[in-house]
Amino acid sequence: MAGDGARAVRMGDIAQRVGVSRTAVSFVLNNRDDTSVSPATRARILRAAEELGYRPHAAARALAAQRSGLVGLVTEIVTSPFGMETVKGAQDRSWREGKFLLIAATEGNPEFEQAAMEKLLEQRVEGLIYASGSHREVTLPPIALDVPTILVHCFDAHGRLPSIVPDEEGGGHTATRHLIEAGHRRIGFINLEPDTAAARGRLAGYRRALTEAGVVPEDGLVVSVDSSADGGYLGACALLDLADRPTAFFCGTDRIAMGAYDAIKERGLSIPADVAVVGFDNQELIAAYLRPKLTTVALPFHEMGTRGAEMLGTALAAGQPIVPGQVTVGCPLVERSSV
Repeated sequence: MAGDGARAVRMGDIAQRVGVSRTAVSFVLNNRDDTSVSPATRARILRAAEELGYRPHAAARALAAQRSGLVGLVTEIVTSPFGMETVKGAQDRSWREGKFLLIAATEGNPEFEQAAMEKLLEQRVEGLIYASGSHREVTLPPIALDVPTILVHCFDAHGRLPSIVPDEEGGGHTATRHLIEAGHRRIGFINLEPDTAAARGRLAGYRRALTEAGVVPEDGLVVSVDSSADGGYLGACALLDLADRPTAFFCGTDRIAMGAYDAIKERGLSIPADVAVVGFDNQELIAAYLRPKLTTVALPFHEMGTRGAEMLGTALAAGQPIVPGQVTVGCPLVERSSV
């Protein structure tokens, strides 16, 4: 039966199989020889651990003397500009915490994620950071529960793991309020697909900012598109074709804003004189090189990586379990020339 349930096996399972205390199992698996566990019982515990597929290194994290000084980062976004910011934030903070960060790229493949976590645990990492490219619900392999694990830019479907996520609603509020403060009242919102956490949060922030300014939100000024330049172009066309067109656009991503630019200019309108535009993401290769340069709201990837590593380091130093919950990080406005 070797390997059965290996990803969920814990010391308590071995203790139950052998009929001993969890403490006895801990002593044996951590090679403590200053105990009264008999050689026969020790052999039974080791045999049960092997049969159940228990990983001895999962116990090593509990003892400071056996700490490896390693933490792992599993991510699908290591090669993207956003991914590098997350990695840099986590790496810099881990170094300050006295930990060395091992990085495993998965390209979003669940099989790679499983294998990556197994390999990192084989290296005796004390904890894991899992970073996603999009703000979404995730279900990690059970093996992620073998060590303290922090989620970055995503959240656990089962509520078992703590997460660091962007304040999507705050970012939507910031973007819309900036347009309101520039004198706009008729503001169109070209949003992402409506079933995403980012779309829901940004829409809530958009509506809240309008309401606070005494402007009644209009469903007809909100369109949902795929997060691409083509989607932004089509969404902007639909809003510009209204009899009473918007004087400003809040776009759910910088790519959407890029498409909106094309639709606006195609109609002979000027940015920002005729239509102001605010994006979301602060994707440098887009926002800083559009003409005019795009005012946008930044996703705080560096800070989320930093906060994730900080939370993990604090828990490891205290030797205590990490409490599930969600921490939000603010999304700052980056002003350029499109408003």
